[in-house]
Amino acid sequence: MPHGQAVTARRRGASCFRAPSFLASLGLGVAGFLCALPAPAAAQPAAEPKSLASAVAKGDLPPLAERLPQVPRVLAVDSPCSADDLGGTMNMLAGSAKDTRLMPVFGYARLVGYDPGYEIVPDILESYEVEEGRIFTFRLRPGMKWSDGAPFTSEDFRYFWEDMAKDPKIAKFGVPPELLADGEEPVVTFPDDYTVKYAWGKPNPGFLASLAAATPFDIYRPSHYLKKYNPNYTDPKTVEAKVEKSGQRNWVALHFKKDRAQRNDNPDMPTLQPWMLVTELPSERLIFARNPYFFRVDEEGRQLPYVDEVALTIANPGLIPAKVANGESDLQAAYLSFPNYPFLKRGEKRSNYELRRWESGRGAHVALFPNLNAKDPVWRKLLQTADFRRALSLAINRKDINQAIFYGLATPGGNTVLPGSPFFDEDLRTMWSTYEPDRADDMLDALGLKRDEPDGLRHLPDGREMRIVVETAGESREQSDVLQLIRDDWRRIGIDLLIRESQREIFRNRIKAGSTLISVWSGIDNGLPNADTDPSELVPSTAEQLEWPGYGMWVETHGTGGEPLGDSPEVVPLKRLIALRQAWKATLDRGEKARIWREALKIFADEVYTIGIVSGVDQLVVVKDALENVPEKGVYNYDPGAFFGMYHPDTFYFACPEVDTAEKRP
Repeated sequence: MPHGQAVTARRRGASCFRAPSFLASLGLGVAGFLCALPAPAAAQPAAEPKSLASAVAKGDLPPLAERLPQVPRVLAVDSPCSADDLGGTMNMLAGSAKDTRLMPVFGYARLVGYDPGYEIVPDILESYEVEEGRIFTFRLRPGMKWSDGAPFTSEDFRYFWEDMAKDPKIAKFGVPPELLADGEEPVVTFPDDYTVKYAWGKPNPGFLASLAAATPFDIYRPSHYLKKYNPNYTDPKTVEAKVEKSGQRNWVALHFKKDRAQRNDNPDMPTLQPWMLVTELPSERLIFARNPYFFRVDEEGRQLPYVDEVALTIANPGLIPAKVANGESDLQAAYLSFPNYPFLKRGEKRSNYELRRWESGRGAHVALFPNLNAKDPVWRKLLQTADFRRALSLAINRKDINQAIFYGLATPGGNTVLPGSPFFDEDLRTMWSTYEPDRADDMLDALGLKRDEPDGLRHLPDGREMRIVVETAGESREQSDVLQLIRDDWRRIGIDLLIRESQREIFRNRIKAGSTLISVWSGIDNGLPNADTDPSELVPSTAEQLEWPGYGMWVETHGTGGEPLGDSPEVVPLKRLIALRQAWKATLDRGEKARIWREALKIFADEVYTIGIVSGVDQLVVVKDALENVPEKGVYNYDPGAFFGMYHPDTFYFACPEVDTAEKRP
């Protein structure tokens, strides 16, 4: 939490009171503070949402006053529409049924979450207190309920901690790393039904950020639901019958399948999100109905979300821009790329929508990820050699790519933080990212990668011609177009580039298995970090990292999985990065945290662990004229930001019938 956040948070509807401490001027979680949101202005809840009134009248659903927590979260929004005019269906398009996982991202209900100023405030929690960066006390909202009406209490936290995180059958690699501070587990206590406390002997500065993430680390579960699949709570014979019926190998596998909240593919699983899946998969049209027990309200006490349901229609990803231009989506950013701009702009008046340009928060719009854990031993040695990665980067004509694909509006350069970050350094963006093909040629010659002919392909040390397969998730025509241009650049230095497209899950599994040499994706998720941001993206930290999945798993699992770094000279910078992150976790000094960030960024850029191509490419966002309260300008970023989530889509609403929104736009 930057200094002065308490005042800012209070202005936006939260109050953060700092405990007296000589550390009070330092960052988030360093000094003790209490952060809470105020009670709703309305003395009583407002009228029932129109779509739920019938169920309440029949007695199938409790009245609103009994569904809301005693202190709901109040969002600073107030639709001018009456309760009878609110509701409707918000249509969106998706490229796969797996995009159901986008809805918990957009819904962005978290214990704590980022507001548009990137400050962490309570959300599901009524308040939280942090002492010395190591003791976290969470206060739940009394009376809050899951989407099926079951109470949301500290029991849901206890179940996760004692019956999941501490059970080796479920947590095969031990307690999750988010719950470790320098390898130490927390002491977790549950003083009452609405209080949960985590205490470490050392600071755990990334804890709150992990809870606020787009894909959060959830430290709670719907215990009343999952206990039905746990023989410690339900008759083992009953559980075994469920296992047999489901076709799973044992109760642990069944429990895991029922627990996949972030995949959002189980309509039976209770949720705290604004909308809940009600369609059985597979289906070409997925309906997410409003959660009748959702905990947020507007300033008039009206329960959110304003929109009754979200309909996610599955379509061929390549056809989604055309369908959007035809008016088939009310709100769309996914599967729209900047080259679609002229086409979508022409469709505005015809299909009654507005095309907006939001800033990107990623360090690079397109980046290549050499796989340091590739299983081919010859390629692996090359990919682990910094001069080889540097030569590949120097051979790319980024200015031509910018002109040909991004109309000259992007910024050529490497994958690093953006100008809005206090750590931005132009030298890091241009390091090894200028177009110097002759220098790249010389570096490859020095590595012994010879050609038989001046214009021929180079040869690997084992005699094979140098053909690099670059793999994509097959979701972005833009990425493929960039690779086509890089293919021409690399051919000039004697390396052939082949493109392989696959589905996202296959794409990621191949990378983790070491089958992929180089992959293409977007760059650093958080291109706007500050001293309080965990530098984990620059460091081996998780198996999901495309450039070193094996090393990341080794760190993530505390050496019980993945691949150890070994002692070769090539891994010395990686070990330094890991040590820097450990030092960042251990210090309470924001100045020292900032110094660590700068050193890590310099190593990351100089070693060219990722090859950034361009940054600063706006995200296209299409908003139907009738859909209100969607920001004109925003930052479209996965983490932090959760795409639309940080702006609370539960507060988006369709215009009142008497308002002609088409006339409001020039």
